[in-house]
Amino acid sequence: MVVIIGYLVVLVSVIGGFMMGGGILSVLYQPIEFLIIGGSGIGAFIVGNNFKGIKATVRALPKLMRSSKYNKALYMDLMALLYRLLAKARQQGMLSLEGDLESPKESEIFSSYPLISADATLMDFITDYFRLVVSGNMNPFEIEALMDEEIETFHQEGEVPAGSLAVMGDSLPAFGIVAAVMGVINALAAADRPAAELGALIAHAMVGTFLGILLAYGFISPLATLLRQQNAETSKIMECIKVTLLSSLNGYAPQIAVEFGRKTLYTTERPSFTELEEHVRKVKSPAASQSKQEG
Repeated sequence: MVVIIGYLVVLVSVIGGFMMGGGILSVLYQPIEFLIIGGSGIGAFIVGNNFKGIKATVRALPKLMRSSKYNKALYMDLMALLYRLLAKARQQGMLSLEGDLESPKESEIFSSYPLISADATLMDFITDYFRLVVSGNMNPFEIEALMDEEIETFHQEGEVPAGSLAVMGDSLPAFGIVAAVMGVINALAAADRPAAELGALIAHAMVGTFLGILLAYGFISPLATLLRQQNAETSKIMECIKVTLLSSLNGYAPQIAVEFGRKTLYTTERPSFTELEEHVRKVKSPAASQSKQEG
C-alpha cells in the first residue's frame, strides 16, 4: 500500500507540475516510446539473470506491496518464544524440546505464537539450530560459525532480486535516450515537413528521455531499495535468534539471553527493557505450569 501511495505522489507531482506549466497531457502518451523503453529494459533484465534470478525477482515483487511484518509485536512474540524454549530446556534438559521441534504445529509453545509459526523462514531457522543443540554434538563456536554462514547465504540470495531491479533501473535512462535518438532520426528524415509537424515529432522523441528517467528513478530503483531494506530486516531477526541462542549456550539464564537478543534489534522496533521484562514475566507462568504438569 505504501508503494502505491508513493507511486501516486510521483505521478501527481510530475504530471501535475507539467500541466500547471501549460503542458498538454496527450503529448506524453507515446505507446511506441513505452514499447521501446519497457521492452528493452525487460529484455536486458532477462539477459542479465539466470532462471533462478528471474524467478527470485518475480517471487519477491508481491512482497513489496505489503507492509513490513517485522514489527514490535512480532519481536515481542519471538522473545517470548525463545524464552519459553530456553526455560524448558534449562529446567527439564535439552532433550525435553524434541517433541516441540519435531512437530512445531502440535507444540503448545509454538502454537502460542502464530505470528512466528506463520513465518516458514524463521521457523526453519529456529527449529534447525535448536535441533543441533539438542543433538549435543556441536560446541557454541561451531554453531555460531554455521549460523553466520546461513545468514550470509540468506542475505546474498535476497540481494539477487534487489540487484537485478537496481541494474534494470539504471539502464532505463539509457534506453530512454535510445528511444529519443530514434525519434530524432525519424524527425530528421522528415525535415521537409512543415515546422509544426517537425516540432511535434521532436517533442514525441524527447518523451523517450522523460519516460526513461521517470521509470528508473520514480518506479524501478526505489523497489530495489525497498527489497534491500526488507532483506536487512530478515537478516536482523536471524541475528537476534543467533545471539539469544549463543548466549544461552554460554551459560546465561534465559531472561538474560533474550535481553542480549533484544539489543541486536533496530531501535525503531526494539522493545524497551521494561516492556520485554513484563512480556517475559507474563509467559513465565505458562512455562512453569507446563513444567509441573510434565513433571
